[in-house]
Amino acid sequence: MSEPINRYLDHAVLKPELTRDEAREAIRLGIDYEVRTVCVRPCDIELATSMCRGTTTEVSCVVAFPHGCAMSSMKAAEAQASIAAGTNEIDMVVNFGFVRSAMWDEVIADIRAVTDVARPHGVLVKVIFETSYLTLDEITRATECAIEAKADFVKTSTGFASDGATEEGVRAMLAAADGRIQVKPSGGIRDRQRAQFFIDLGATRIGNGYTSTRAICEGEGTDGEAY
Repeated sequence: MSEPINRYLDHAVLKPELTRDEAREAIRLGIDYEVRTVCVRPCDIELATSMCRGTTTEVSCVVAFPHGCAMSSMKAAEAQASIAAGTNEIDMVVNFGFVRSAMWDEVIADIRAVTDVARPHGVLVKVIFETSYLTLDEITRATECAIEAKADFVKTSTGFASDGATEEGVRAMLAAADGRIQVKPSGGIRDRQRAQFFIDLGATRIGNGYTSTRAICEGEGTDGEAY
């Protein structure tokens, strides 16, 4: 591990029921732990950007979250609006129904709709597959699609499905990536041991719910909340 563990974390503040004060408190927690990014709902980008200004923490946001079923043109428009609001990174949900249908050209086009918007602004794009619904072969092919579409990361999960990051899913991503794209496990990573396990496998970013950040960074305990 070349950096402290907090610098691998995308500290997710994505619960739809959060009040503005709760979101602000959760973002502040990430800043206090100097996480890599706070990953926020689109409605919180401007708040997070203002809070993170002058700190070592940047802002990431989600697009087409959590279902991924929006039209690609709508994902592009959402990405454009998110960039205008100040996000540094985008975590988009791919249309994993297309992945399950082996509609590979459509999968590439879906991702490219966002990367074409983001790349001119230097905004990183992470592609969420929701791997709990996919076979290992589908994960492999989807990773190849993300590479072709010039995404920066592939990511396992939204944290809102039936399962999150698994060893076999992450290994399949890493094998398919072969150094051409970075890998971000997310979902079910609630303590330091689990986060460190995926980093040791080769992950370069970790997605965790904000309630787990303290446990991961301090190496004590396990957060019991779902993400």
